Formats: sequence, structure tokens, C-alpha cells
Amino acid sequence: MRLADSYEQIRTLMRRDTGIVIPVYFPEGLDVQKGKELLRDTVQMYCEQVDDPASICLSVDGEHSGANIAEMLARDYQVSWCVSAVNRGKLQGAAQGVRLLLKQKAWKYFAVVDQDGDHFGNELLNFVRTAHHIGTCKDTDQILILGRRLSRHRPMGLLRGELEELCDRILLDALMYHAVITGRPFALEFASVFDEFPDFHSGYKLFSAPTAEAVFLKSPNTMGLSDACYYRHACEAVMVVEAMDHGALFGVVNRSTFNEQPISTFGMLNRIQLVADMIIWPCKRLTIPLPFVQQWLANHISRLLLNTFSPDGKTELEHIRQTVIQTLAETPDLELEPLTQPLFV
Repeated sequence: MRLADSYEQIRTLMRRDTGIVIPVYFPEGLDVQKGKELLRDTVQMYCEQVDDPASICLSVDGEHSGANIAEMLARDYQVSWCVSAVNRGKLQGAAQGVRLLLKQKAWKYFAVVDQDGDHFGNELLNFVRTAHHIGTCKDTDQILILGRRLSRHRPMGLLRGELEELCDRILLDALMYHAVITGRPFALEFASVFDEFPDFHSGYKLFSAPTAEAVFLKSPNTMGLSDACYYRHACEAVMVVEAMDHGALFGVVNRSTFNEQPISTFGMLNRIQLVADMIIWPCKRLTIPLPFVQQWLANHISRLLLNTFSPDGKTELEHIRQTVIQTLAETPDLELEPLTQPLFV
């Protein structure tokens, strides 16, 4: 092991040179008391990982989305905070938080973590260590680290776990296609060898500072899609795609989760549009031809366990497929051929 990889050096990088952004959003209908307790837990966890609590930013997405709670916690723990005037989605919260922290000093890394108490501060050191390892091995300052959940299904439930698997598989296909077209090989050597596809939609990510600036400081690229698609539904895909397109190498670190999500806004959203947007934006951004997207949907939908929940599971997947294809084809009434599947298992 290189001396530069020593525990003490990595610990110093984490404690002094890592900015932490926690996007904050309390929509109507969320259990505010429980959400506040979980956000407080999150702030406490990350305060223990840094020398200066001001290196943590609570970035509230919308004036009426928890600004009073963030202000109270900022006062109690001396963390930074900011409020966006209009609620758009997590991507806006992350971007505004990075912008605020960049006014303080030059950082080595930025972590973006969800507010729900399920993204543990004590595991941040492994993210920083992995990023430093990649930077040292490849002599690069363009890095993205994904927090890999050991299971999507256990904490999120079968439905959401299956839907995220579909999005992750198609995003990997899209990135591979883009790599071939652009002549830039897609590097996977620092990703876990245990999975067929990375956990792209994990809410725990670490960016090197140059990569964070490329992702969060650039002009929004909605691809002509709605703000909800870009800022809210496809936010994790946006972070990954923009980082990869800027030349970032990505690594994967195992992270813990609770066995059941303590709180979530997933049930408040239109699932069909949410999942479709998670596929539509990256495919448009990476200029994937429609026939490839159609085939990837056919390839991956047929393997999902959600298909065994008949008719509801199959119906939901078919609605997602229709929404994706009709949006990309710009033909709302396009008739699709029915999906096929293997005869035997």
C-alpha cells in the first residue's frame, strides 16, 4: 500500500477537504416530525466526520419545503444552509449546495447524500479512500464514487427495487453505446465485480471537485423535457451521465442501509412517469437511437421478477415501456408490438 493511502492522510482529506451537501425537501404529506428527526440524525452523523461543521450544507429545495427546519438545524449544529426560491427537485438542491460550499474554499471532494438517515456518515471514509485510490492509480482528478446497496429490494421493497434495476440496466447499456460511438472506452475496473450493473441510482455519491463543478455548475440540459424529469425524476442519472461525459472514472463502495426505508416520497409520485423519465432523459442526452432503447426495454423487462405479479406488474411495466417509446418517438399514439418472453425458464 502506498504511503499516500494511509488512514491518517485519507482521514484528513475527509475531515478538512470534503464538502457535504444534504438536499432538503419536506413535501406536503410527509411525516414532518419523523423527517425532522431523521434529518437531525443525518446532520449529527456527518458533523462527526468533519472538522468544521460549516463544510456541511443543508440545501432546501423550495421556500416552503423545510426552510424552517434547516434554519433550526443550522443554528444548532453550525452547518451551512441555503434555500432555493422555487421547488424543482433534488438536482437543484445538490447544485445550490455545491455552489454555496465553493464560495468557502477549494475542496478536494463533494459528497451528496439524502436526508433520510439511511446514508451513514461513518462510511464516508471508504468513499474518500476509494476516490483517492482511483486518483493515484490513474493520475486523474475526474472521479465519481457510487454507494452500492447490497440489495435494492430489501430496503425499498420489490416494486421499487425492480423498477430501479430496469433503469440501472438501461443506463449501463446507454453509457456503453455512447462509449463506442464517441470512441472513449467505458472504464469499469474500479466498480464491484459482484454485480451485472452498477447501483447508479443510489442516493449516496462522492464527486471529485472538478467533476462536481462539471456536473453542478453547468447550464441545465433538460433536453427539451420537463423540469420534473430533469431535476427530480432523473436527477441521479443526470449526475452520472454528466460526470461520465466529462471523463470521470467511477468506482463503487458497498454501503449499509436500513432493512426498510425509514421515510420516502416515492409513493407520492406518478410511478409510471417517474421511471419512464429515469430512462428517457439519459437516452436523449446520450443520443441513443430509438430501436436500441426499444430492444433494451425488451431485453430487461422480460427478466424482471415484477413480471410474475400478473396482471399488475406486467401492466405497470408495459405502461412504462409505452411512455418511454412514445416520448422518444415523439408520437403519443404510436402503437407498439406486444413484448415477447422466453418460453422456458
